[in-house]
Amino acid sequence: MAVQIPYVREIEFEYGDCDEVSPLIRRVVAKNPSAFTYKGTGSYIIGHGDVAVIDPGPMLGEHVEALLRALEGETVSHILITHTHSDHSPAAEPLKALTGAETYAFGPHGSGQHGLDDVQVEEDGDMEFKPDVEVRHGDIIEGDGWTVECVYTPGHTSNHMCFALKEEKALFTGDHVMGWSTSIVSPPDGNMEQYMASLRLLLKRDDEIYWPTHGPAITDPKPFVRSFIAHREDRERQIMEQLAAGRTRIQDMVPIMYAAVDKKLYPAAARSVLAHMEHLVARGVVRTEGRATLSGEYRLA
Repeated sequence: MAVQIPYVREIEFEYGDCDEVSPLIRRVVAKNPSAFTYKGTGSYIIGHGDVAVIDPGPMLGEHVEALLRALEGETVSHILITHTHSDHSPAAEPLKALTGAETYAFGPHGSGQHGLDDVQVEEDGDMEFKPDVEVRHGDIIEGDGWTVECVYTPGHTSNHMCFALKEEKALFTGDHVMGWSTSIVSPPDGNMEQYMASLRLLLKRDDEIYWPTHGPAITDPKPFVRSFIAHREDRERQIMEQLAAGRTRIQDMVPIMYAAVDKKLYPAAARSVLAHMEHLVARGVVRTEGRATLSGEYRLA
Protein backbone atom coordinates (compact mmCIF):
# COMPACT_ATOMS: atom_id res chain seq x y z
CA MET A 1 0.00 0.00 0.00
CA ALA A 2 1.64 3.21 -1.17
CA VAL A 3 2.11 6.12 1.22
CA GLN A 4 3.51 9.60 0.84
CA ILE A 5 7.24 9.15 1.40
CA PRO A 6 9.89 11.90 1.63
CA TYR A 7 13.65 11.47 1.43
CA VAL A 8 13.75 9.34 -1.72
CA ARG A 9 15.70 9.76 -4.95
CA GLU A 10 14.08 8.32 -8.05
CA ILE A 11 16.29 6.82 -10.75
CA GLU A 12 15.33 6.54 -14.38
CA PHE A 13 15.82 3.12 -15.92
CA GLU A 14 14.81 0.87 -18.77
CA TYR A 15 14.01 -2.79 -18.23
CA GLY A 16 17.02 -4.94 -19.08
CA ASP A 17 19.51 -2.09 -18.77
CA CYS A 18 22.27 -2.05 -16.17
CA ASP A 19 22.37 1.30 -14.38
CA GLU A 20 25.42 2.44 -12.45
CA VAL A 21 23.91 4.09 -9.39
CA SER A 22 27.13 4.65 -7.38
CA PRO A 23 30.85 3.92 -7.80
CA LEU A 24 30.42 0.38 -6.45
CA ILE A 25 26.76 -0.37 -7.19
CA ARG A 26 24.86 -1.26 -10.37
CA ARG A 27 21.19 -2.17 -10.69
CA VAL A 28 19.15 -4.22 -13.15
CA VAL A 29 15.35 -4.05 -12.73
CA ALA A 30 13.20 -7.08 -13.57
CA LYS A 31 10.08 -6.58 -15.66
CA ASN A 32 7.68 -7.76 -12.96
CA PRO A 33 5.77 -4.61 -11.94
CA SER A 34 2.77 -5.09 -9.68
CA ALA A 35 0.89 -3.65 -6.72
CA PHE A 36 3.46 -5.35 -4.48
CA THR A 37 6.69 -4.89 -6.45
CA TYR A 38 6.25 -1.31 -7.73
CA LYS A 39 8.16 -1.07 -11.04
CA GLY A 40 9.88 -4.41 -10.48
CA THR A 41 12.57 -6.22 -8.53
CA GLY A 42 15.91 -4.41 -8.46
CA SER A 43 18.86 -6.80 -8.57
CA TYR A 44 22.08 -5.18 -7.42
CA ILE A 45 25.68 -5.84 -8.47
CA ILE A 46 28.41 -4.85 -6.03
CA GLY A 47 31.98 -4.20 -7.13
CA HIS A 48 33.85 -4.55 -10.39
CA GLY A 49 35.64 -7.60 -11.73
CA ASP A 50 34.99 -9.80 -8.69
CA VAL A 51 31.38 -9.02 -7.78
CA ALA A 52 28.41 -9.97 -5.62
CA VAL A 53 24.79 -10.03 -6.77
CA ILE A 54 22.05 -9.14 -4.28
CA ASP A 55 18.55 -10.56 -4.91
CA PRO A 56 18.81 -12.07 -8.42
CA GLY A 57 15.04 -11.76 -8.63
CA PRO A 58 12.14 -13.76 -10.07
CA MET A 59 12.46 -16.74 -12.40
CA LEU A 60 12.21 -14.68 -15.57
CA GLY A 61 14.48 -15.72 -18.44
CA GLU A 62 14.75 -12.18 -19.79
CA HIS A 63 15.88 -10.89 -16.39
CA VAL A 64 18.50 -13.61 -15.95
CA GLU A 65 19.76 -12.78 -19.44
CA ALA A 66 19.93 -9.07 -18.56
CA LEU A 67 21.95 -9.89 -15.44
CA LEU A 68 24.34 -12.04 -17.46
CA ARG A 69 24.85 -9.21 -19.97
CA ALA A 70 25.65 -6.84 -17.11
CA LEU A 71 28.10 -9.38 -15.64
CA GLU A 72 29.90 -10.16 -18.88
CA GLY A 73 33.66 -10.39 -18.33
CA GLU A 74 33.31 -10.43 -14.54
CA THR A 75 33.42 -13.13 -11.87
CA VAL A 76 30.44 -13.56 -9.56
CA SER A 77 31.86 -14.69 -6.22
CA HIS A 78 28.76 -14.27 -4.01
CA ILE A 79 24.97 -14.33 -4.46
CA LEU A 80 23.28 -12.62 -1.50
CA ILE A 81 19.58 -13.13 -0.76
CA THR A 82 17.66 -10.72 1.48
CA HIS A 83 14.72 -13.14 1.83
CA THR A 84 12.87 -15.91 0.07
CA HIS A 85 9.83 -14.38 -1.59
CA SER A 86 9.29 -15.42 -5.20
CA ASP A 87 10.32 -12.05 -6.61
CA HIS A 88 13.71 -12.12 -4.86
CA SER A 89 15.40 -15.53 -4.68
CA PRO A 90 14.30 -17.94 -7.48
CA ALA A 91 16.75 -16.60 -10.10
CA ALA A 92 19.60 -17.50 -7.74
CA GLU A 93 19.36 -21.07 -9.04
CA PRO A 94 20.17 -20.36 -12.72
CA LEU A 95 22.67 -17.64 -11.78
CA LYS A 96 24.50 -20.08 -9.50
CA ALA A 97 24.48 -22.77 -12.19
CA LEU A 98 25.92 -20.37 -14.77
CA THR A 99 28.54 -18.70 -12.56
CA GLY A 100 29.44 -21.26 -9.89
CA ALA A 101 28.95 -18.65 -7.15
CA GLU A 102 27.69 -19.72 -3.73
CA THR A 103 24.45 -18.35 -2.26
CA TYR A 104 24.37 -16.56 1.10
CA ALA A 105 21.22 -16.01 3.19
CA PHE A 106 19.85 -16.40 6.71
CA GLY A 107 18.26 -19.69 5.75
CA PRO A 108 15.33 -21.32 3.90
CA HIS A 109 11.87 -19.81 3.93
CA GLY A 110 10.47 -19.75 7.48
CA SER A 111 13.81 -20.60 9.06
CA GLY A 112 13.63 -17.69 11.50
CA GLN A 113 10.43 -19.00 13.06
CA HIS A 114 10.34 -20.75 16.41
CA GLY A 115 7.50 -23.10 17.33
CA LEU A 116 5.50 -22.66 14.12
CA ASP A 117 5.10 -25.25 11.39
CA ASP A 118 2.60 -23.54 9.08
CA VAL A 119 4.73 -21.01 7.20
CA GLN A 120 3.93 -22.82 3.96
CA VAL A 121 0.48 -21.23 3.86
CA GLU A 122 2.31 -18.30 2.26
CA GLU A 123 1.79 -18.68 -1.48
CA ASP A 124 4.68 -16.48 -2.60
CA GLY A 125 7.38 -18.16 -0.55
CA ASP A 126 10.28 -19.72 -2.47
CA MET A 127 10.23 -23.10 -0.72
CA GLU A 128 12.95 -24.54 -2.96
CA PHE A 129 15.73 -22.15 -1.94
CA LYS A 130 18.40 -23.31 0.50
CA PRO A 131 21.56 -21.21 0.82
CA ASP A 132 25.01 -22.69 0.46
CA VAL A 133 26.13 -20.49 3.35
CA GLU A 134 23.88 -19.42 6.21
CA VAL A 135 24.75 -15.99 7.59
CA ARG A 136 23.89 -14.30 10.86
CA HIS A 137 23.68 -10.76 12.19
CA GLY A 138 27.09 -9.09 12.18
CA ASP A 139 28.74 -11.55 9.78
CA ILE A 140 31.16 -9.97 7.30
CA ILE A 141 31.38 -10.98 3.64
CA GLU A 142 34.40 -9.69 1.72
CA GLY A 143 35.21 -9.42 -1.96
CA ASP A 144 37.71 -7.60 -4.13
CA GLY A 145 37.31 -3.95 -3.11
CA TRP A 146 34.07 -4.36 -1.17
CA THR A 147 32.94 -5.39 2.31
CA VAL A 148 29.40 -6.35 3.29
CA GLU A 149 28.00 -6.60 6.81
CA CYS A 150 24.93 -8.76 7.44
CA VAL A 151 22.10 -6.98 9.31
CA TYR A 152 19.33 -9.32 10.46
CA THR A 153 15.93 -7.66 10.15
CA PRO A 154 13.10 -10.18 10.66
CA GLY A 155 9.50 -9.00 10.40
CA HIS A 156 8.54 -8.94 6.73
CA THR A 157 9.75 -12.54 6.77
CA SER A 158 11.48 -14.41 9.55
CA ASN A 159 14.62 -14.89 7.42
CA HIS A 160 14.98 -11.30 6.21
CA MET A 161 18.58 -10.06 6.05
CA CYS A 162 19.77 -6.61 4.98
CA PHE A 163 23.29 -6.13 3.66
CA ALA A 164 25.45 -3.08 4.40
CA LEU A 165 28.15 -2.04 1.93
CA LYS A 166 30.68 -0.55 4.31
CA GLU A 167 32.70 1.35 1.68
CA GLU A 168 29.68 3.51 0.81
CA LYS A 169 27.72 3.37 4.09
CA ALA A 170 24.90 1.96 1.98
CA LEU A 171 22.28 -0.51 3.20
CA PHE A 172 20.47 -2.88 0.84
CA THR A 173 17.14 -3.11 2.62
CA GLY A 174 15.29 -5.73 0.57
CA ASP A 175 11.62 -5.46 1.50
CA HIS A 176 12.24 -4.41 5.10
CA VAL A 177 12.29 -0.75 4.03
CA MET A 178 11.03 -0.10 0.51
CA GLY A 179 11.34 3.15 -1.39
CA TRP A 180 7.71 3.48 -2.44
CA SER A 181 5.48 1.77 0.14
CA THR A 182 5.30 0.28 3.56
CA SER A 183 6.23 -3.39 3.79
CA ILE A 184 3.62 -6.14 4.00
CA VAL A 185 3.82 -8.03 7.31
CA SER A 186 1.83 -11.23 6.83
CA PRO A 187 1.60 -13.88 9.58
CA PRO A 188 2.57 -16.54 10.29
CA ASP A 189 6.05 -15.92 8.85
CA GLY A 190 5.67 -12.15 9.06
CA ASN A 191 5.72 -10.78 12.60
CA MET A 192 4.87 -7.21 13.62
CA GLU A 193 6.82 -7.25 16.88
CA GLN A 194 9.95 -8.33 15.03
CA TYR A 195 9.31 -5.85 12.23
CA MET A 196 9.06 -2.90 14.62
CA ALA A 197 12.18 -4.03 16.50
CA SER A 198 14.04 -4.33 13.19
CA LEU A 199 13.02 -0.80 12.20
CA ARG A 200 14.29 0.53 15.53
CA LEU A 201 17.54 -1.38 15.01
CA LEU A 202 18.16 0.65 11.85
CA LEU A 203 17.87 3.91 13.84
CA LYS A 204 21.01 2.87 15.76
CA ARG A 205 23.06 2.53 12.59
CA ASP A 206 24.99 5.15 10.62
CA ASP A 207 23.96 4.14 7.09
CA GLU A 208 23.80 7.16 4.78
CA ILE A 209 21.66 5.72 1.98
CA TYR A 210 19.27 2.79 1.52
CA TRP A 211 18.92 0.77 -1.68
CA PRO A 212 15.60 -1.13 -1.50
CA THR A 213 14.81 -4.03 -3.82
CA HIS A 214 11.68 -2.12 -4.87
CA GLY A 215 11.60 1.60 -5.44
CA PRO A 216 14.08 4.46 -5.40
CA ALA A 217 17.02 5.10 -3.11
CA ILE A 218 16.32 6.57 0.33
CA THR A 219 18.75 9.43 0.90
CA ASP A 220 17.86 10.47 4.46
CA PRO A 221 17.29 7.12 6.18
CA LYS A 222 16.52 7.95 9.81
CA PRO A 223 13.57 10.33 9.27
CA PHE A 224 12.29 7.82 6.72
CA VAL A 225 12.43 4.94 9.19
CA ARG A 226 10.80 7.08 11.88
CA SER A 227 7.95 7.80 9.46
CA PHE A 228 7.44 4.05 8.98
CA ILE A 229 7.36 3.48 12.74
CA ALA A 230 4.85 6.32 13.12
CA HIS A 231 2.73 4.82 10.33
CA ARG A 232 2.53 1.48 12.15
CA GLU A 233 1.75 3.16 15.45
CA ASP A 234 -1.06 5.03 13.72
CA ARG A 235 -2.44 1.73 12.40
CA GLU A 236 -2.53 0.46 15.97
CA ARG A 237 -4.50 3.53 17.05
CA GLN A 238 -6.94 2.93 14.21
CA ILE A 239 -7.47 -0.66 15.34
CA MET A 240 -8.13 0.52 18.89
CA GLU A 241 -10.64 3.03 17.57
CA GLN A 242 -12.38 0.32 15.56
CA LEU A 243 -12.62 -1.91 18.63
CA ALA A 244 -13.93 0.97 20.73
CA ALA A 245 -16.60 1.56 18.06
CA GLY A 246 -17.77 -2.04 18.39
CA ARG A 247 -16.16 -3.54 15.29
CA THR A 248 -14.65 -6.74 16.62
CA ARG A 249 -13.62 -8.55 13.43
CA ILE A 250 -10.79 -7.75 11.02
CA GLN A 251 -13.05 -8.12 7.99
CA ASP A 252 -15.21 -5.26 9.27
CA MET A 253 -12.25 -3.00 10.07
CA VAL A 254 -10.38 -3.23 6.78
CA PRO A 255 -12.89 -1.36 4.52
CA ILE A 256 -12.84 1.56 6.95
CA MET A 257 -9.14 1.61 7.77
CA TYR A 258 -8.15 1.17 4.10
CA ALA A 259 -10.98 3.13 2.47
CA ALA A 260 -8.56 4.86 0.07
CA VAL A 261 -6.98 1.57 -1.07
CA ASP A 262 -8.00 -0.55 -4.06
CA LYS A 263 -10.32 -3.30 -2.82
CA LYS A 264 -8.12 -5.86 -4.57
CA LEU A 265 -5.56 -5.16 -1.85
CA TYR A 266 -7.98 -5.81 1.02
CA PRO A 267 -6.77 -9.41 1.57
CA ALA A 268 -3.19 -8.16 2.01
CA ALA A 269 -4.45 -5.34 4.25
CA ALA A 270 -6.34 -7.87 6.38
CA ARG A 271 -3.15 -9.87 6.93
CA SER A 272 -1.36 -6.67 7.96
CA VAL A 273 -4.13 -5.93 10.49
CA LEU A 274 -3.78 -9.51 11.73
CA ALA A 275 -0.07 -8.90 12.31
CA HIS A 276 -0.97 -5.85 14.39
CA MET A 277 -3.57 -7.89 16.28
CA GLU A 278 -0.97 -10.53 17.14
CA HIS A 279 1.26 -7.78 18.51
CA LEU A 280 -1.55 -6.16 20.50
CA VAL A 281 -2.68 -9.51 21.94
CA ALA A 282 0.89 -10.42 22.90
CA ARG A 283 1.17 -7.14 24.82
CA GLY A 284 -2.16 -7.68 26.59
CA VAL A 285 -3.78 -4.62 25.01
CA VAL A 286 -6.34 -6.66 23.07
CA ARG A 287 -7.94 -10.00 23.90
CA THR A 288 -9.23 -12.88 21.79
CA GLU A 289 -9.99 -16.55 22.23
CA GLY A 290 -6.87 -18.59 21.57
CA ARG A 291 -4.41 -17.56 18.87
CA ALA A 292 -5.08 -14.44 16.78
CA THR A 293 -6.64 -15.36 13.42
CA LEU A 294 -8.25 -13.59 10.47
CA SER A 295 -11.69 -14.84 11.51
CA GLY A 296 -11.25 -14.23 15.23
CA GLU A 297 -13.24 -11.82 17.37
CA TYR A 298 -11.36 -9.18 19.34
CA ARG A 299 -12.03 -6.85 22.24
CA LEU A 300 -10.15 -4.24 24.21
CA ALA A 301 -8.48 -5.59 27.35
